Amino acid sequence: MIEVDKKSTVERRVIILNKLEADGQVDVGALSEELKVSEVTIRNDLRRLEQKNMLIRARGGAIKLDRVGVDFALSDKNKKHLEEKKNIGFAAAQLVEEGDTIILDSGTTTLEIAKNLTNLTELTVITNALNVANQLAEHQNANVIVPGGFLRKNSLSLVGATAEESFRNYFCDKLFLAVDGFSTTHGLSTPNVEEAHLNRIMIDISKKVIVVTDSSKFLKRSFAFIAPISEVDVVVTDAGIPLEDQKKLENMGIQVIVV
Repeated sequence: MIEVDKKSTVERRVIILNKLEADGQVDVGALSEELKVSEVTIRNDLRRLEQKNMLIRARGGAIKLDRVGVDFALSDKNKKHLEEKKNIGFAAAQLVEEGDTIILDSGTTTLEIAKNLTNLTELTVITNALNVANQLAEHQNANVIVPGGFLRKNSLSLVGATAEESFRNYFCDKLFLAVDGFSTTHGLSTPNVEEAHLNRIMIDISKKVIVVTDSSKFLKRSFAFIAPISEVDVVVTDAGIPLEDQKKLENMGIQVIVV
């Protein structure tokens, strides 16, 4: 009898994971009806699956956990959520003031910020992103500082000990940080360990930390931890941000700008 119960539990959880893979999310009530078990049982299934890092529980159900090790090339990232990134980049650029010294992290969203800084006549930008530096080369009034380092071809960013040592020589007004994972519980994350370590240094030397991310990054965890949410001052994102996350951030005193 015990073996039958155990088997049915395994089969039930396989069904839940298959539905997650197909739909991206599951609902406790719907699963309870479909599998003919109590909602308490379903919640217990979701809890155990989350403990095994196979999903992320959300209010009323769960959402799919993306593979944490995936490190997409910049050319692939450019194709995703482009309109949202353009709007986020424009809104974030409005936070830059004359005379600011800012850091632009590597990423497709920070590139959109760089495109919208042409109205400023006095600006210093430190960036480890070659695509961002190339964009700013057209900005006649921007002083651009590019630290040395090892080139990560996937992100066109410079990382490693040389980059880290260089960044420690500066103090900045604002950091514009792009992330691959944004969880109000587990913090900010990215697929690459060296990138994460450099991001932590960027946070340490900046007066204000501004995270720029499209809403698809919420409720996601990537491989390498960057920092807890408490290090963030402002989040610029699109209207797809989960309402629960937005309220949690605002209750923490973090400004949320939705575009």
